[in-house]
Amino acid sequence: MAEKANIKAMFDDIAPTYDKLNHILSLGIDNMWRHKAARYIKSTQPGMTLDISCGTADSSIALAKCGVNNITGIDISEEMLAIGRKKVASLGLSDKITLCHGDGENLEFEDNSIDAILIAFGIRNFEDKIKGLKEIVRVLRPGGTLTVLELSVPHNSIMRFLYNLYFKNIPPFIGKIISGNNYAYHYLPDSVNNFYAPKEFMNFMIQCGFEDVRQKALSLGLCRMFSGRKS
Repeated sequence: MAEKANIKAMFDDIAPTYDKLNHILSLGIDNMWRHKAARYIKSTQPGMTLDISCGTADSSIALAKCGVNNITGIDISEEMLAIGRKKVASLGLSDKITLCHGDGENLEFEDNSIDAILIAFGIRNFEDKIKGLKEIVRVLRPGGTLTVLELSVPHNSIMRFLYNLYFKNIPPFIGKIISGNNYAYHYLPDSVNNFYAPKEFMNFMIQCGFEDVRQKALSLGLCRMFSGRKS
């Protein structure tokens, strides 16, 4: 299978336990990171907001709770979307959030049609990240914003040691027990370690057509929030 097909199959498989494991392994801090990104997006007063790689809709829900009213979430995993739709409906947010199957590297939206885009913990799973960034530039209106949340390796040597000790051992162990998937939670630390360094990713954003590109370290560098505006 192609890498994208493998990613889809992996997330389809772990979908039933994804939320539980996500919050256990991050100690719930991932919700704080999403809320911070959602508040930033709300401050730009977007009309149409796109949540790429929305998974089980946690980020879309965070956006809606912050007051963003027109949200479309897309993901390649139908099993993740099915869980997300149930969560959205149970919270009474179906009037604000629409979830549908979609590929971040081949967006089915018109040019210059989206005001704000969020990718939370998903861009490292793109098969072709540059193609994905160029697609995002295409569909954003001039002045529209991209916000990316992504896990990262801390720069501080002590934090990096503790991070590696935890991340390379605990998630694979707990993940296998709860999800039954031996591969997924080995893939997680590997994909984070293999992701671009912050300056490198920011340079790619600039090359693809973004300006005012910034990044902020969250929780001592365990997560980073990147932002940029289409020129």
